Amino acid sequence: MNQLMSRLAIGVALAVGLYVAAPATAAEGQRYAVTITNVTRGQVITPPVVMSHTEDFRLFTPGAPAIAELVTLAEEGAVDPLLDVLATRPEVFEARAAGDVLMPGASVTIEIMAPGTYRHVTAVGMLATTNDAFFAVRGVEAPRRGERSVGAVAYDAGSEANSELCAFIPGPPCGSAGARDTAAAEGYVHVHAGIHGGGDLVPGQHDWRNPVAEIIIRRLE
Repeated sequence: MNQLMSRLAIGVALAVGLYVAAPATAAEGQRYAVTITNVTRGQVITPPVVMSHTEDFRLFTPGAPAIAELVTLAEEGAVDPLLDVLATRPEVFEARAAGDVLMPGASVTIEIMAPGTYRHVTAVGMLATTNDAFFAVRGVEAPRRGERSVGAVAYDAGSEANSELCAFIPGPPCGSAGARDTAAAEGYVHVHAGIHGGGDLVPGQHDWRNPVAEIIIRRLE
């Protein structure tokens, strides 16, 4: 695990993130446990970010360019820039990041408040052995009781070419953080086409079939 973490080179992202866009107390609304399970065979997911927000908030729109902070998450797994910008958005009540990467088959649970009109949940995290892939569920309405389950597909941030070259990939077995391959980037968010073996990655190990993560949103109170 220590070797894996050094290869990911996302030390800043491993700190637990907590940004609150409005006062979060039990008296104001409901608490939810958001459990994320990595269902890929060979992709490490960088620390996921979960946020509660109003119905009209969109972290990204397929077919449109990604914001810079989402690009940073999708290319490097770094969560702090995204948490910083979410803290300034009035449509976002709360945003939290997990404190560790999510290995294949593993789960993590993040608790958030989702009161009143802030009853929608979005979750994102990088697929670390890619150029710029990330999982996402967008604007799922938190259940008024019980729990709700949804599958998350992999999106492409459109900010790098999908070269599959280790020189531009932070996750194992590559470990190349901070390098970008933008010459043939698509320029807009789209559903990721997966790993095809055109570079240094092995499809049998690093490819996936959607969904890449399963998310359960469970009301706690």
